[in-house]
Amino acid sequence: ASVSEPAQKCCTENIQPFLTSILEELMGPVSSGFTEVRSLFDKEVNEIIQDFQKTNDMTRLKENVDQLMTLPFNSVKMEPCYLKVNLLQELLQDLKNRFKVYHIDFVIQRTQNFMQELMENAVYTFEQLFSPSRQADSAKVATTIEKVKLRVLK
Repeated sequence: ASVSEPAQKCCTENIQPFLTSILEELMGPVSSGFTEVRSLFDKEVNEIIQDFQKTNDMTRLKENVDQLMTLPFNSVKMEPCYLKVNLLQELLQDLKNRFKVYHIDFVIQRTQNFMQELMENAVYTFEQLFSPSRQADSAKVATTIEKVKLRVLK
Protein backbone atom coordinates (compact mmCIF):
# COMPACT_ATOMS: atom_id res chain seq x y z
CA ALA A 1 0.00 0.00 0.00
CA SER A 2 2.83 2.41 0.79
CA VAL A 3 4.54 1.73 -2.55
CA SER A 4 1.48 1.72 -4.77
CA GLU A 5 0.76 5.44 -4.80
CA PRO A 6 4.36 6.60 -5.46
CA ALA A 7 4.78 3.91 -8.14
CA GLN A 8 1.59 4.97 -9.90
CA LYS A 9 2.64 8.63 -9.71
CA CYS A 10 6.07 7.79 -11.14
CA CYS A 11 4.57 5.80 -14.03
CA THR A 12 1.94 8.46 -14.74
CA GLU A 13 4.45 11.31 -14.79
CA ASN A 14 7.63 9.70 -16.13
CA ILE A 15 6.61 6.81 -18.38
CA GLN A 16 3.03 7.03 -19.62
CA PRO A 17 3.49 10.34 -21.50
CA PHE A 18 6.26 8.75 -23.57
CA LEU A 19 4.66 5.37 -24.35
CA THR A 20 2.92 6.40 -27.57
CA SER A 21 6.03 7.98 -29.06
CA ILE A 22 8.19 5.04 -27.93
CA LEU A 23 5.85 2.53 -29.56
CA GLU A 24 5.77 4.54 -32.78
CA GLU A 25 9.56 4.66 -32.85
CA LEU A 26 9.90 0.94 -32.22
CA MET A 27 7.23 -0.02 -34.73
CA GLY A 28 9.16 1.51 -37.64
CA PRO A 29 11.92 -1.13 -37.73
CA VAL A 30 9.55 -3.91 -36.69
CA SER A 31 7.06 -3.06 -39.44
CA SER A 32 9.79 -2.77 -42.06
CA GLY A 33 11.15 -6.17 -40.99
CA PHE A 34 7.77 -7.82 -41.38
CA THR A 35 7.22 -6.02 -44.69
CA GLU A 36 10.55 -7.45 -45.84
CA VAL A 37 9.34 -10.96 -44.89
CA ARG A 38 6.23 -10.42 -46.99
CA SER A 39 8.29 -9.13 -49.93
CA LEU A 40 10.69 -12.07 -49.72
CA PHE A 41 7.83 -14.57 -49.77
CA ASP A 42 6.23 -12.76 -52.71
CA LYS A 43 9.53 -12.70 -54.63
CA GLU A 44 10.25 -16.38 -54.04
CA VAL A 45 6.78 -17.47 -55.16
CA ASN A 46 7.01 -15.22 -58.23
CA GLU A 47 10.27 -16.95 -59.14
CA ILE A 48 8.53 -20.33 -58.86
CA ILE A 49 5.76 -19.10 -61.16
CA GLN A 50 8.24 -17.74 -63.71
CA ASP A 51 10.30 -20.92 -63.65
CA PHE A 52 7.21 -23.05 -64.17
CA GLN A 53 6.00 -20.88 -67.03
CA LYS A 54 9.37 -21.33 -68.75
CA THR A 55 9.77 -25.07 -68.16
CA ASN A 56 6.25 -26.41 -67.61
CA ASP A 57 8.00 -29.14 -65.62
CA MET A 58 5.88 -30.53 -62.75
CA THR A 59 8.86 -32.33 -61.18
CA ARG A 60 10.86 -29.13 -61.06
CA LEU A 61 7.82 -27.32 -59.67
CA LYS A 62 7.65 -29.82 -56.82
CA GLU A 63 11.37 -29.30 -56.13
CA ASN A 64 10.90 -25.52 -56.13
CA VAL A 65 7.96 -25.74 -53.71
CA ASP A 66 9.96 -28.09 -51.49
CA GLN A 67 12.79 -25.57 -51.55
CA LEU A 68 10.33 -22.81 -50.64
CA MET A 69 9.48 -24.79 -47.51
CA THR A 70 13.08 -24.33 -46.33
CA LEU A 71 12.98 -20.55 -46.80
CA PRO A 72 12.41 -19.71 -43.10
CA PHE A 73 15.62 -21.59 -42.26
CA ASN A 74 17.70 -20.04 -45.05
CA SER A 75 19.70 -17.47 -43.11
CA VAL A 76 21.14 -15.89 -46.26
CA LYS A 77 17.72 -15.14 -47.74
CA MET A 78 16.18 -14.14 -44.39
CA GLU A 79 19.12 -11.86 -43.48
CA PRO A 80 17.66 -8.70 -45.12
CA CYS A 81 14.54 -9.18 -43.03
CA TYR A 82 16.57 -9.54 -39.85
CA LEU A 83 18.73 -6.52 -40.67
CA LYS A 84 15.67 -4.25 -40.71
CA VAL A 85 15.04 -5.13 -37.07
CA ASN A 86 18.65 -4.52 -36.07
CA LEU A 87 17.81 -0.80 -36.17
CA LEU A 88 16.09 -1.46 -32.86
CA GLN A 89 19.55 -1.72 -31.31
CA GLU A 90 20.00 2.05 -31.55
CA LEU A 91 16.44 2.90 -30.56
CA LEU A 92 16.49 0.57 -27.58
CA GLN A 93 19.86 1.89 -26.47
CA ASP A 94 18.25 5.28 -25.93
CA LEU A 95 15.41 3.62 -24.00
CA LYS A 96 17.92 1.72 -21.93
CA ASN A 97 19.48 4.98 -20.81
CA ARG A 98 16.19 6.77 -20.18
CA PHE A 99 14.04 3.99 -18.72
CA LYS A 100 16.51 1.31 -17.66
CA VAL A 101 15.35 -1.09 -20.39
CA TYR A 102 17.63 -4.12 -20.36
CA HIS A 103 18.00 -7.20 -22.53
CA ILE A 104 17.95 -5.30 -25.81
CA ASP A 105 19.38 -8.29 -27.65
CA PHE A 106 16.53 -10.43 -26.34
CA VAL A 107 13.94 -8.02 -27.78
CA ILE A 108 15.65 -8.08 -31.17
CA GLN A 109 16.07 -11.86 -31.12
CA ARG A 110 12.41 -12.42 -30.21
CA THR A 111 11.32 -10.09 -33.01
CA GLN A 112 13.50 -12.01 -35.47
CA ASN A 113 12.05 -15.29 -34.15
CA PHE A 114 8.55 -13.97 -34.82
CA MET A 115 9.64 -13.04 -38.35
CA GLN A 116 10.93 -16.56 -38.94
CA GLU A 117 7.72 -18.00 -37.50
CA LEU A 118 5.66 -15.79 -39.81
CA MET A 119 7.63 -17.08 -42.80
CA GLU A 120 7.20 -20.67 -41.59
CA ASN A 121 3.45 -20.12 -41.39
CA ALA A 122 3.36 -18.51 -44.82
CA VAL A 123 5.24 -21.29 -46.62
CA TYR A 124 3.32 -23.99 -44.74
CA THR A 125 -0.01 -22.40 -45.64
CA PHE A 126 1.11 -21.99 -49.24
CA GLU A 127 2.11 -25.65 -49.43
CA GLN A 128 -1.15 -26.81 -47.85
CA LEU A 129 -3.31 -24.73 -50.17
CA PHE A 130 -1.31 -25.59 -53.26
CA SER A 131 -0.85 -29.35 -52.69
CA PRO A 132 -4.27 -30.39 -53.99
CA SER A 133 -3.68 -28.32 -57.13
CA ARG A 134 -0.49 -30.13 -58.14
CA GLN A 135 -2.55 -32.74 -59.95
CA ALA A 136 -4.37 -30.07 -61.94
CA ASP A 137 -3.96 -29.22 -65.60
CA SER A 138 -0.47 -27.77 -66.11
CA ALA A 139 -1.96 -24.84 -68.04
CA LYS A 140 -3.75 -23.70 -64.87
CA VAL A 141 -0.91 -24.29 -62.41
CA ALA A 142 0.72 -20.84 -62.71
CA THR A 143 -2.64 -19.15 -62.19
CA THR A 144 -3.33 -21.40 -59.21
CA ILE A 145 0.05 -20.60 -57.67
CA GLU A 146 -0.66 -16.88 -58.04
CA LYS A 147 -4.07 -17.25 -56.41
CA VAL A 148 -2.62 -19.25 -53.53
CA LYS A 149 0.16 -16.68 -53.08
CA LEU A 150 -2.36 -13.84 -52.91
CA ARG A 151 -4.46 -15.80 -50.43
CA VAL A 152 -1.43 -16.38 -48.19
CA LEU A 153 -0.40 -12.72 -48.39
CA LYS A 154 -3.90 -11.64 -47.48
